[in-house]
Amino acid sequence: MCYVELHACSAFSFLRGGSFPEQLAEVAAELKMPAMALLDRNGVYGAQRFSVAAREHGVRPIIGCELSMEDGSILPVLVANRTGYKNLCELLTQAHLRSEKGECAVGWDELAQFAKGLVVLLGSTEGRARLLIDAFGRENVFVELQRHFIRGEERINRELIDLARANRLSLLATNGVQYAKPYGREVLDVFTCIREHTHLDAAGKLLTQNAERHLKSDREMRELFRDLPEAIENTSRLAERLTFSLENLGYEFPEYPVPAGHTMDSFVRTIVWFGAQQRYAAISAKVKRQIEEELALITKLGFPGYFLIVWDIVNFCREHNIMVQGRGSAANSAVCYCLGITPVDPVESHLVFERFLNESRKGWPDIDLDLPSGDRREAVIQEIYRRYGKHGAAMTANVISYRGRSAAREIGKALNFPPSIIDRFSHLFASGDFPHTLELESQIEQAGLPKNHPRMPAFIRLYHAIYGLPRHLGQHSGGMIICRNKLSSFVPLENASMPGRVVAQWDKDDCEDLGIVKVDLLGLGMMSVMQDALELCRQRGRPLDLAHIPKDDPATFDIMQHADTIGVFQIESRAQMATLPRMKPECFYDV
Repeated sequence: MCYVELHACSAFSFLRGGSFPEQLAEVAAELKMPAMALLDRNGVYGAQRFSVAAREHGVRPIIGCELSMEDGSILPVLVANRTGYKNLCELLTQAHLRSEKGECAVGWDELAQFAKGLVVLLGSTEGRARLLIDAFGRENVFVELQRHFIRGEERINRELIDLARANRLSLLATNGVQYAKPYGREVLDVFTCIREHTHLDAAGKLLTQNAERHLKSDREMRELFRDLPEAIENTSRLAERLTFSLENLGYEFPEYPVPAGHTMDSFVRTIVWFGAQQRYAAISAKVKRQIEEELALITKLGFPGYFLIVWDIVNFCREHNIMVQGRGSAANSAVCYCLGITPVDPVESHLVFERFLNESRKGWPDIDLDLPSGDRREAVIQEIYRRYGKHGAAMTANVISYRGRSAAREIGKALNFPPSIIDRFSHLFASGDFPHTLELESQIEQAGLPKNHPRMPAFIRLYHAIYGLPRHLGQHSGGMIICRNKLSSFVPLENASMPGRVVAQWDKDDCEDLGIVKVDLLGLGMMSVMQDALELCRQRGRPLDLAHIPKDDPATFDIMQHADTIGVFQIESRAQMATLPRMKPECFYDV
């Protein structure tokens, strides 16, 4: 049986791992590992990316997590089945939501409540063995051994072996992986300096002592543990027990509560035809045919509940005098027009419905709702939290990565460069819409760092290694995910830096890959201006709404053709203003 690495963390442990999850999966495949476990610190941030990459490379992904305990120790846990994954997500959610953003501490007395379906790795001799055996069961506690050629390590391992024999526990060999290949140690040292607010010249014993925490082959690990072959064999035996996959997540979109005597299919049909009577003075055969075709496809694909929930959000906005409208390809749908989600008649404008929804589409429809920025948008977000509960709705995450400026500044600080050089280097980066075209070596030299500087090669090497790695977790500008049951059963939730906001640990792409439905609630300053303008029109006796603004006004198109569009949303960027005089839009379809 081949060795399986059951304790590895990625850069999604945020400053505690030096490789992308995808890199770990790729190297595991190169080493012919049949399976591998990813255990990031206090979350499953990189689990979906790792799972996809591992399956593509023929490696079976195993999910787990390193838990930060209340006494400062770290407890690695592995997920065995769906129940274990649910328990891990709820345990992490509970620990995160009672703490400030970026903080998490699990109580030892909490473990028993969430232990079912989890396997724990015991890597210290500090008297927790009996507690873990009572909470998880003897067969689910493994004593973890690591060998990194560090002084004093073998004494700890002998104590752990004695502990395992005294408590009849199985031994498990791992390498405590923190980077895919040995060169990742340099990245980890820079991350340690960032985390500890120091630089490499002063970090001393904070840094790792060698570069042994990389993925190792079956042969290398067997050689390391040649005196304990059972510790190697137990890795594959345990891996066979860990059968959970994110592919069987079990997520369900919320059902919309419909009136008695209706199904969601019949109710969406009823309100669409009611809306059509409001929108159209007379429903033509063409409009009727379009609506019937769209409703048939929506029913066939099982999406009525999604349209009803978006319609319900729009109704809440209207009832509370909050201007709202759908954006993007949703405007191609006559059903969205009749539900009041969009103000554009797609039949009159000859828009193609299939761009919005068709049978070959994978995943859910994507309806983005534009709202006035500020308090009015926040009121809508808080209403969704109120309806679905703190554990039933969350903002999607936005992973903030190291880019040119941030990577250079952090590496410069770690290498103890003078602040003046770091500042000059940062100021040479492009800004605004302009692409960055300066070569890295040329940029460094212009910043005042000569080519023959002894730390120049290290700077360039580290810059390329760190660029793109996760820096911290932010929140998406408007993406919200909701769930039929507790969302915290499928993905851990944590507090955002903004009060009253809860964020899921996955970004919008991870959620889409797993079939988790996202509703975008986007705040626009221009919507605030428009709402105030329409209110003024109403007060002056000329009431107007977006659906009835003329779409063939020559003066409006003349302004566009002359690129006089500063302050006009979506056509005010440099690129758009340069394109408009050449395109010369003359009708709504041109826009």
